[in-house]
Amino acid sequence: MPHTDILLGLQWGDEGKGKIVDVLSQSYGVVARFQGGPNAGHTIHFDGKKFVLHTIPSGIFREECQNVVGNGVVIDPVRFEQEIKNLRAAGYQPEKNLHISLRAHLILPSHRLLDAASEKAKGIEKIGSTLRGIGPTYMDKTGRNGLRVGDVFQADFEQKYHRLKRKHLDIVRPLDADAHIDPNEEDAFFAALDNLRSLNCLNTEYFLNQKMTEGIPILAEGAQGTLLDIEFGTYPFVTSSNTTAAGACAGLGISPRCIRKVMGVFKAYTTRVGSGPFPTELLDETGQKIRDQGAEYGSTTGRPRRCGWLDLVALNYAVMINGVTDLMMMKSDVLSGFDSLNLCTNYLNNNTLSSQMPMELDQVVPHYTTLNGWNQDLTQTTQTEHLPSPLLKYIDFIQQFTQTPISLVSVGPGREQTLFL
Repeated sequence: MPHTDILLGLQWGDEGKGKIVDVLSQSYGVVARFQGGPNAGHTIHFDGKKFVLHTIPSGIFREECQNVVGNGVVIDPVRFEQEIKNLRAAGYQPEKNLHISLRAHLILPSHRLLDAASEKAKGIEKIGSTLRGIGPTYMDKTGRNGLRVGDVFQADFEQKYHRLKRKHLDIVRPLDADAHIDPNEEDAFFAALDNLRSLNCLNTEYFLNQKMTEGIPILAEGAQGTLLDIEFGTYPFVTSSNTTAAGACAGLGISPRCIRKVMGVFKAYTTRVGSGPFPTELLDETGQKIRDQGAEYGSTTGRPRRCGWLDLVALNYAVMINGVTDLMMMKSDVLSGFDSLNLCTNYLNNNTLSSQMPMELDQVVPHYTTLNGWNQDLTQTTQTEHLPSPLLKYIDFIQQFTQTPISLVSVGPGREQTLFL
């Protein structure tokens, strides 16, 4: 039976999806990214090495695994080329098992200019964009102005490029009269397009459906997290794509009938980068301790992540929206050393206690259930029966609350620090 399994984040991104895709990819013939762009940062540790992938799927380190950048992804050719160079320098040949959708949209230098000008104009209401040009690229996509990978093979590509660039500059200059594109940046963009043309660019929707017809299982890899989804996230502090399970079908060109499992990744606590509501955020020594122990700094931006207790109301919402069949809990080792742990199980909203996530999240007050913590170092644990009893109770509480099994627990950043329950 042909099938695709989806793996995505259930919080505000940074859940550790890259590691899990890397661990699971040995069981799949294809790993396919279905949305987002170089604002993603999927970090993978193995054999004493660390890699951060921004656009390339996380199955790229498995030679037998084919990797697809789907039509729902937006590509910055310069950053994409650098990512490939980094892999080559480390001894890998990504072009051998990498396929790029002709329908994926391109991030232009002027998109980044638009991004920066728009964020600056918002002032204190800025959303915390990574300034990678992601939002403006998706705006051009939905506005039917965008340029796609397939366009770079057409004779009139440069005409289309300069026409769109002029349009962008006309938008930016009322916001920033000195706005301009560095000629060196533009030269680098066109040079990177030559690298893109040399790669395997094709109609990946046919490729993926043919693989499923052949009985080859596919793992669809999401970027960011459910709470950043353009439809169901904490709008307007969201990303510009569909980060939920529904986005996998549109972002890869596969039928919903082919979806078998939806695997949701979450941290044992909660983090967020940039602006936006965060009910369980800890602005005290506890929050700083989590940040320090978890090395919570953005893999793409380097920004310190905001940290807080696990929000089960939000997690339950993400499980519902995505139809999650399996939960995977990351960074349980980071919570070692806390005497007690809080889990948000209700919100107080307009003097009413509720377990539902409202549209406006900035007015709610979290209500907590407190469980015992654990002091055991988990990073050397190789068997589930050696996990401390309070952690097992923590896991069971989450399973009962979400009515969804936790099938995997991570006890460290490495491939080998992964326990299957």
